Amino acid sequence: MTKRQFPHGRRLGRHDFSGDPVEIARQLIGATLLVDGVGGRIVEVEAYDQSEPGSHCYPGPTPRNLAMFGPPGHAYVYINYGIHFCLNFVCGKKGHGCGVLIRALEPTHNLKRIRERRGMDNDRLLCAGPGRVGQALGITMDHYGLALYQSPFSVYAPANPTEIEVITGPRIGLKKAADLPWRFGLAGSRYLSRKF
Repeated sequence: MTKRQFPHGRRLGRHDFSGDPVEIARQLIGATLLVDGVGGRIVEVEAYDQSEPGSHCYPGPTPRNLAMFGPPGHAYVYINYGIHFCLNFVCGKKGHGCGVLIRALEPTHNLKRIRERRGMDNDRLLCAGPGRVGQALGITMDHYGLALYQSPFSVYAPANPTEIEVITGPRIGLKKAADLPWRFGLAGSRYLSRKF
């Protein structure tokens, strides 16, 4: 797939998610994610692809993971530990399962609502981890399969991508394909779920 940069500061459309999940994951660092006007700056993500056993798509399409097989630019939501709603951006092309897990945000929009949902005032921990992101944004299974380029979602490319330093490391909590360096973060951010 062709390597390209997101347009500076523009709201992302369907075609912006049609590339390689690893490249898109890297470009999402510094982007802004809002759900009904609530959210913040993406500071940590992980890429997943059906070719590797760490992905939900590795076994092929199932009722649970079907959204991950496209079309790109939609939300894949799953429940972790029976309580945490985790949000993924579907990437690639239709029929190929891949996506990007949103692991952490720097909360910037409607902090009052985020604090209410999270039941805490510690801004550093409001969105530090995929379950916390889901709770802060009000993600439920009702968001499964919805377009990321239409309401209630809005995703904006970083305004100054050349000023963003992206750091890389192995993904978290995996027993398989744990060595792939497909976790990306914003260097120096205090809002990461875990240090690199």
